[in-house]
Parts: sequence; C-alpha cells; structure tokens
Amino acid sequence: MIVLVVVAGLAYAIGGAVLAGPPNVTDPLTTTGTYTVAPGSVPFLTGDVTGGDYVIGNFTSVTPYEAIVSITAYNSTQWNDLVHNGTGTPSWSTPSEGSGRIVFSAEYTDNYTFVLTNPYPAASHITITVYVATQYESNVGDDGFG
Repeated sequence: MIVLVVVAGLAYAIGGAVLAGPPNVTDPLTTTGTYTVAPGSVPFLTGDVTGGDYVIGNFTSVTPYEAIVSITAYNSTQWNDLVHNGTGTPSWSTPSEGSGRIVFSAEYTDNYTFVLTNPYPAASHITITVYVATQYESNVGDDGFG
C-alpha cells in the first residue's frame, strides 16, 4: 500500500511538471521602461546574447522632448575595459538623436551591456528621461521540419 501511495505521488508530481511545460524565464533584454540619464550617469541594460541573435526595439527622449541621447552596446571584454580603464570600444551604437531604432545582432555569444549616454556637459544640468523598449529575438527559426 505504501508503495502505491509513493508511486501515485511521484506520478502526480511528474505529470504536473510535464503538463506545465518548461518554466518561462523573462530575458533581461526584453523590457520596457523609462530611464533617467543625467550628464555623467550611465544607466544600462545587461544580459546574455547568443551569437546570431538580435536585440531590437526603439528609444525616445521624453523630457526634454527629443533631447539627443545615444545607446551603445559593449561585449563583456569591452565593458570591462570601459569600467576599469575608460577605453572600451563599443560593438555597436546608435547615432546621437532624440529617438531611434535599436537593431543589434551579436556576432558571438557573450554578455552584452547596453548603455544610455547623455551627451550634454554636466554644467548644462540637462537630465533626460528616455523611454526604451527592447525585445530579444532568437535567430533560431522554424525550418519546416518539425
């Protein structure tokens, strides 16, 4: 009798997990939000990107309206160089503009950091509120065989 109860309990636990499917984990590079970018501050998004995958989206300066801002992407080595030496060269960047598209394709798998930059000097006291929406897109598509 005890064996039947244990078997029934295991079947229930395993069956529930199978029916629920894999866990849905949100990707940190799939997000929407507003960021405050003061002169000299460095708000950023970071996450792993598989080689050949994309991060797409858009950004808009909300206040002051259409104030210029740029977004740059650094791989882990470039980010480390930027943080420790101030010399990191980005993998990708947008032009400085009030709004624009984000279309980033990773050449290889790594942890990438997307940095929002306020180009105005600190003496200007111009703080920008930027709305950013991003979506992680896998390059693995349906090949028609499954």
